[in-house]
Amino acid sequence: MKLRPLNDRIIVKRIEASRTTASGIVIPDTASEKPVQGEVIAVGPGKTLDNGNLRVPAVKAGDRVLFSTYAGQTVKLDGEEYLVVREDEVLAIIEAAADLKKAA
Repeated sequence: MKLRPLNDRIIVKRIEASRTTASGIVIPDTASEKPVQGEVIAVGPGKTLDNGNLRVPAVKAGDRVLFSTYAGQTVKLDGEEYLVVREDEVLAIIEAAADLKKAA
């Protein structure tokens, strides 16, 4: 990765949704929406608070996250498309079912 995010920014690679419906209909690129899920590729060191302390981000590289459709800035690097978002634009971390069972 040649991108190193600063402050509370996060580099996300979008996870493409299935382009086929349950009934087998293929959705063309022009009719599909941008996915709102992605995998965190890199995380900045955090946000510096007014008192000078550093608030470490809650997400880490490898997490799957949800974000709003219009969040962040899209960048292309080496033919790959990434999204640079602030931590506060991340809506949720998607946890695997096994992780949820452990927490319960």
